[in-house]
Amino acid sequence: MNIVVLVKQVPDTWSERKLTDADHTLDRESADAVLDEINERAVEEALQLQEAHGGEVTVIAMGPDRATDAIRKALSMGADKAIHVSDEALHGSDVLATAKVLAKAIGTVENVDLVIAGNEATDGRAGAVPAILAELLGLPQVTQLRKVTVEGTTIKGERETDEGVAFLEATLPAVVSVTEKINEPRYPSFKGIMAAKKKPVSTVTVADLGIDASEVGLSGAWTQVLEAAPKPPRGAGERVEDGGDGGSKIAEFLVGQKLI
Repeated sequence: MNIVVLVKQVPDTWSERKLTDADHTLDRESADAVLDEINERAVEEALQLQEAHGGEVTVIAMGPDRATDAIRKALSMGADKAIHVSDEALHGSDVLATAKVLAKAIGTVENVDLVIAGNEATDGRAGAVPAILAELLGLPQVTQLRKVTVEGTTIKGERETDEGVAFLEATLPAVVSVTEKINEPRYPSFKGIMAAKKKPVSTVTVADLGIDASEVGLSGAWTQVLEAAPKPPRGAGERVEDGGDGGSKIAEFLVGQKLI
């Protein structure tokens, strides 16, 4: 199987995250950057399928120069090669432009059987790229999966919902997105980390992919943030002294806040 995994470098969720003053886009330089945890699980799933069925795993990332760190981690886990779409014109791209760029990048990989992505990134949390990507590529989508199996040319998956578990299947090639319940990603070994330094990483621009710069970035986005303000500091709250009627006081407070 030839598998493509989409990965993204995101601000560490434990770091302070904020928007830039200039254009209100995510300030990626203000926080530590890491490979998104859901993408680690997507890479792990691709590697497990490769171990079961053979083939090659290609990682594709779209992001600034520092995104190479996230790419190298995916390679150190065991992926074979990577494509890094890096171009200043991409700054501020919305999910539509992102999906378009990723679709073009996937098109440079020969004989793709499966595209695996996380269900949503921890920075934007749009959760729409896999579905848009499937539409652009003209492929079936099997999304929000907690389990994936491949039998011949058929991919099967389990999607957990509030109502129960849905069992889905599609004919390969297909686009799959996975949730945090899919697996536990492996830790890169020292051997894997050293090997990742020698694995091929192709860096391409939007021009290389045949995309006009006006179609991506803030200028090509369908929405734009016009104004932003920092989150107000948290208040001290209201303290309830329990003189035997503490429960009643708490209930009155909750009623006043329209919480009960």
